[in-house]
Amino acid sequence: MSRSARFTLDPAFTVGTVNPRLFGSFVEHLGRCVYTGIYEPGHPTADASGLREDVLDLVRELGATTIRYPGGNFVSGYKWEDSVGPAEQRPRRLDLAWRSTETNRFGLSEYVDFLRKVGPQAEPMMAVNLGTRGVAEALELQEYANHPAGTELSDRRIAHGDKEPFGIRLWCLGNEMDGPWQTGHKTAEEYGRLAAETARAMRQIDPAVELVACGSSSRAMETFAAWEATVLTETYDLVDHISLHAYYEEIDGDRDSFLASAVDMETFIEAVVATCDHIGARLKSTKQINLSFDEWNVWYQRRFAEESAAAPLDWPEAPRLLEDSYTVTDAVVFGSLLIALLRHADRVTVACLAQLVNVIAPIMTEPGGPAWRQTTFFPFAQAARHGRGQVLDVRLDSPTYETKSYGEVPLLHATAVRGEDGTVTVFAVNRSQTEPLPLEVALHGLELSEVVEHSALADEDPDARNTLADPERVAPHSATGTTLADGVLSAVLEPLSWNVIRLA
Repeated sequence: MSRSARFTLDPAFTVGTVNPRLFGSFVEHLGRCVYTGIYEPGHPTADASGLREDVLDLVRELGATTIRYPGGNFVSGYKWEDSVGPAEQRPRRLDLAWRSTETNRFGLSEYVDFLRKVGPQAEPMMAVNLGTRGVAEALELQEYANHPAGTELSDRRIAHGDKEPFGIRLWCLGNEMDGPWQTGHKTAEEYGRLAAETARAMRQIDPAVELVACGSSSRAMETFAAWEATVLTETYDLVDHISLHAYYEEIDGDRDSFLASAVDMETFIEAVVATCDHIGARLKSTKQINLSFDEWNVWYQRRFAEESAAAPLDWPEAPRLLEDSYTVTDAVVFGSLLIALLRHADRVTVACLAQLVNVIAPIMTEPGGPAWRQTTFFPFAQAARHGRGQVLDVRLDSPTYETKSYGEVPLLHATAVRGEDGTVTVFAVNRSQTEPLPLEVALHGLELSEVVEHSALADEDPDARNTLADPERVAPHSATGTTLADGVLSAVLEPLSWNVIRLA
């Protein structure tokens, strides 16, 4: 058996408090995320509003909090006025982002209704169109959504059946405006000025709004870091967060590098933090800009690029797009990405799993048929449930392995969260594809006496997945042999596994 991995936990050494928004998700008008995903009038489980009750149940179980909407690339051609009023009177539009026809049958009111039915933990995060539109349209949307009454736009909302304001506090100032694929793509200088003017105007309506400026679409962008620096120079005193987006996939069978994807995510986070703090220092500001990692996931983009290049330009409604079927390996990497976010909870205060249903999602549905959990559902649900409180500082002593993309990487990736009740949850991934990894955790200053649970997601078949034909093929199981004695937690992590160890 391989050499043990070790770390020490002490409540005197913490990273920061987990913001519930770290467990956000994302609903975009893309593929079947909305239509036949969360919204399917006529489905056997649909409520009077057309929302699928089976999906609502799974979203609640998932524990998703902040839900970003309506995009994504979709927002850069979005006309908010199309999405309000009587559904049968709303216009059909071409969606340039995803080469689809948008019916607008699901719109702003339906989105807010969906959130309210998910529960009080579901907070809106609304994106404004700074691709093909600008300051005026952002202000109109803000007034329609949030002003109580007595103006043309607020009274229009009331006439549409929504007497109470939507109360949207968190707003994205556009989406991926650094990307040439984005409708209305801009240079950093152009976007920075537009974002600053939009932010300034939105704060005239409500000084308490929270605003997210667009950061780089990925760390691989040629303009990375320079983009953030330019945008923040214009917007530093006007925004609260800057965004990060990252997707990971196994490339050319290099599974060792894929399993180490969180190395890139953590490097990305730390580089953006450094850039934010550099601009703050240069501006002599005492304000801290936090990070909104509002798109992250495992996504097989190369596969999608090949499929979309061959697809006809026939503008279908709600086509099957980006419906990746996730394996156990994908779920382990996904769990490692969650660990990366938690390890930086002092600065990552918003994060959105992209997306929620059908589109690179933890929840899948079949039109007229069932809904089921993908393998990635389980790490997210467990982290959202047990990853609340103070993140403890974890410094790893772990065996390593060599990767093509990231060099020498620890086999163990881990963090720990201490709840308000004093319980501690360890989240850990063993990146070895073949060997179990013994783990020892020294507990200092923590009044813990028992192992409540050791849950593991692993399988003899690393490519096992949950499908329509076999929706419960993969699920977490109880690991055995985990002990807590004399202030030391001892466990063995199965090869290629995601682990949740709860201590009380």
